[in-house]
Amino acid sequence: MDILKREQAPITPEAWKQIDAEARRVLEINLAGRKLVDLDGPHGWQYAGVNTGHLRMRSESGLGVPWGIREVLPLIEVRVPFELPIQLLDNASRGAILDLPAVVTAAEKAAHAEDNAIFNGFKPGAIEGIIPTSAHPSLAVPDDYANYPLVVVDAVETLRRAGINGPYALALGPVCYAGLAQAAQDGYPIRQRVEHFLDGPMVLAPMVDGAVLLSHRGGDFQLSVGQDLSVGYSGRDQEKAWFYLTESFTFRVLEQRAAVCLKPKGRRK
Repeated sequence: MDILKREQAPITPEAWKQIDAEARRVLEINLAGRKLVDLDGPHGWQYAGVNTGHLRMRSESGLGVPWGIREVLPLIEVRVPFELPIQLLDNASRGAILDLPAVVTAAEKAAHAEDNAIFNGFKPGAIEGIIPTSAHPSLAVPDDYANYPLVVVDAVETLRRAGINGPYALALGPVCYAGLAQAAQDGYPIRQRVEHFLDGPMVLAPMVDGAVLLSHRGGDFQLSVGQDLSVGYSGRDQEKAWFYLTESFTFRVLEQRAAVCLKPKGRRK
């Protein structure tokens, strides 16, 4: 038995297979940050922190010699609970394709939690996100999406002037993503014009307000994962079984100059 306690769950292998497959499907759709940053791991449950390579010297005496503390960034664990009817799960062994909205909701919450930490940071977990740490002033998102390529070009040039090479990627919040998907000029989709300047992916990122243009060259942003996203079992009663979706991770911005924020007007930093 491991920490997920899956062996104790009162469900069949067929049910587990469908739960895992549905969680994986939804996570692949909703995890935006992982498509844009470096992934370190997974390293397993015992991996508790990331060595930053820094030493913080202390002025207090006591050892009789100079001393310092090695800086380590701890991983956080997230756990999203959900429940499923046991009778429903039994139907998997009868050949039924299960309807699992609780799994969908849990997977969406887990993906959004990870992406929120990556893009916006999470101070209680000592995570500095891409948006708060950007070294560049944000650019305004235009009201007319026909002008969006001009803003993207400005953002790309901002990174180039800072010595940040491409390819470049674009994380789009829901409003910007929908606006670009619908916009056209002279019958030519604006989205394709934007993609021309990137040479990297363009992804929907629900936790982003506006958009973020960032370098996709590697080495600028690192997501460190201990236990990767997994479904565990926590208990049952006569009618329901309780599960959770969990992972352990932290995130580091290694180069603050490698991202530019595109903010809606009125919300520029």
